[in-house]
Amino acid sequence: MIQSVRGTKDTLPSEISKWHFIEEKIREVTKTYGYKELRTPIFEKTEVFSRSIGENTDIVNKEMYTFTDKGGESVTLRPEQTAALIRSVVQNNLTHDISNLRLYYIGPYFRYERPQKGRLRQFHQFGAECISSPNPEADVEIILMANKLINRLGINQYTLEINSLGNDASRATFRKELTQYLNSHREKLSVESQNRLLTNPLRVLDSKDSNDRKVIENAPNILDSLDEESKKHFESVIKLLDTAKLDYKIEPNLVRGLDYYCHTVFEFKSNSLGAQDAFGGGGRYDKLIEQMGGKPTPAVGFAMGIERLILILDSIEDNVDLSDKTDIYVVCNDEKLFGVSLQITEKLREKNYKVVSDLNRRSFKSQMREADKFSSKFCIIVGDDEYSRNSVIVKNMQTSEQAEIAIDLLNTITFK
Repeated sequence: MIQSVRGTKDTLPSEISKWHFIEEKIREVTKTYGYKELRTPIFEKTEVFSRSIGENTDIVNKEMYTFTDKGGESVTLRPEQTAALIRSVVQNNLTHDISNLRLYYIGPYFRYERPQKGRLRQFHQFGAECISSPNPEADVEIILMANKLINRLGINQYTLEINSLGNDASRATFRKELTQYLNSHREKLSVESQNRLLTNPLRVLDSKDSNDRKVIENAPNILDSLDEESKKHFESVIKLLDTAKLDYKIEPNLVRGLDYYCHTVFEFKSNSLGAQDAFGGGGRYDKLIEQMGGKPTPAVGFAMGIERLILILDSIEDNVDLSDKTDIYVVCNDEKLFGVSLQITEKLREKNYKVVSDLNRRSFKSQMREADKFSSKFCIIVGDDEYSRNSVIVKNMQTSEQAEIAIDLLNTITFK
């Protein structure tokens, strides 16, 4: 037997209703905010990610699925969407006649890392990007939309952490101060953080190592390095979040893992996920479009892991009913009435009911057992005696009540 590739997972019919539920809520929420879907290829030229994400990030250094195709070109399975989406925006000149471009996406992504709870080598994300506005209002719209989706999913136990990385000048000042501090405690840092200190010092702040955390406790605060422009932007974001009455926690060590971020960064976290508690996050990236060959254009966005959302939903008691129930099961074991049964099922399907019937000519008892297995709300029993009166038996499977109903009246009944 051939097994699936390590770090990948089949989504079985018994689980798919959760995915449909999340995708339905995504489309509901994005529509109310005026965001439109954009889909890009699953693989891109490698430079799309190496140029934008950063050569010294873990993603580019360790995790990308990169290979040379038959034409000799280096291509990569997309490890995240923002860079690919921006490539599409630039290539197709999508900002040329729109003051604010609002886009969202849903799809699979690929990173070669150790599989663990909520983290697979093929994983799925939903995300959104607001392109063309440099103002705090755009940051807040993105955060509010992400928060709205979380609430629509029925998730209410979570935290929002927010920080500012400032502009280039502020970040350069902080990087210098942080590097000096970390170098003075270098021997106490983990090997991984010592390596990051040479290439990407801000990423040390994201370390989960217990010894690293002790060093980080007394590290310089990036908010103290913000210049007036950066302070004004961040203060405006906070003020607008307060106006929207959204709870948040300012977390100075929040840096995110990608090099293109500036100013606002944020994460949503849940205790249901264990140590890897972030299930969504994002921030502002004002220089990325220019890096990808476009005109200087500010932007802000976020992404959420769908597998992680499902883990949270599974942990919630009294969650919304995500079972995939059948509305009606049509029972018939008389060969002479198969045509009648078929006509009834098709008429009900035209009214958008989920209708199932037996295809294996099993006994009446076996069909009723299968109706229970499918959690059918109703059964319609097509029998010879009832058909002679041009009627059928309708049984409510939840109350066990049943009645003989004229076939012509089935279209007038609401099966709920």
